[in-house]
Amino acid sequence: MTTEHVKCLIIGSGPAGYTAAIYAGRANIAPVLYEGIQPGGQLTITTEVENFPGYPEGVTGPVLMDDLRRQAARFGADIRSGIIVKADLSQAPYHFWTDDEKEITADTAIIATGATAKYLGLEDEKKYAGMGVSACATCDGFFYRKKTVAVVGGGDTACEEAIYLAGLAKQVYLVVRKPYLRASKIMQERVLNHPNIQVLFEHNAIGLYGENGVEGMHVVKRMGEPDEERYDVPIDGFFLAIGHKPNSDIFKPWIKTDETGYILTEAGTPRTGVPGVFAAGDVADPHYRQAITAAGSGCKAAIETERYLSANGLL
Repeated sequence: MTTEHVKCLIIGSGPAGYTAAIYAGRANIAPVLYEGIQPGGQLTITTEVENFPGYPEGVTGPVLMDDLRRQAARFGADIRSGIIVKADLSQAPYHFWTDDEKEITADTAIIATGATAKYLGLEDEKKYAGMGVSACATCDGFFYRKKTVAVVGGGDTACEEAIYLAGLAKQVYLVVRKPYLRASKIMQERVLNHPNIQVLFEHNAIGLYGENGVEGMHVVKRMGEPDEERYDVPIDGFFLAIGHKPNSDIFKPWIKTDETGYILTEAGTPRTGVPGVFAAGDVADPHYRQAITAAGSGCKAAIETERYLSANGLL
């Protein structure tokens, strides 16, 4: 097994990781970035991005991420394909292992591993990815102005997404497996009283159909019961709002997370509580989950890294 020492290891390659690499590179820290299981992060499976500053005509997700990657490389970031599969943060320098059995020791680390949206597991979700299936209403809702969409989920997030979409779409179906909403009382009231939202209680979405994109969903009402009904609902967009799983498992023995797995940081900072280890992007953000907020937190993490290295005589 080969071993290498670096000043700053960046784990993950979404907007947070690449932005951290841009700032760390410009500070002459010579960061090493491992791109992870999905180089470029969730945005690489997004078609059009219209709300990232600096692209007045919009940009595709893959092009945006490639631009950030090239910018990071320009400032000296060592960007590598591969996955960090194990970590030991018990003492500095910290130890990490890659999927090709390389050991890396690092004075500082920026965790930017993101969060993975939960899907129902339908084949049609893959088939129509970027063609009507989305896990982010604030990212993609604009494309469904005056159209009909479905949101799957019964919690606060699903209700928030449904309300947001109801301000754009002409009709929103909220597909809820149970006979009730799990959301807070105020969110329930907003959803149930909204003229553009129809809640389909005790419904399961079991598939999608359409020629060149989503044109409708196959649903089952009261699945498995004697009065089970199967029918189709015409829709233009299918939004998943059943939660995200933060990619934080390998760090949990050393870093505090909430009950879902989001890394807890000191208020307003990317500090994790382990000196010199910072968290940026969706792995530490259960609330906003936007490319621009992830990029901003990557900037903070890199600045904190430079200050830590400098204060400890490691630069």
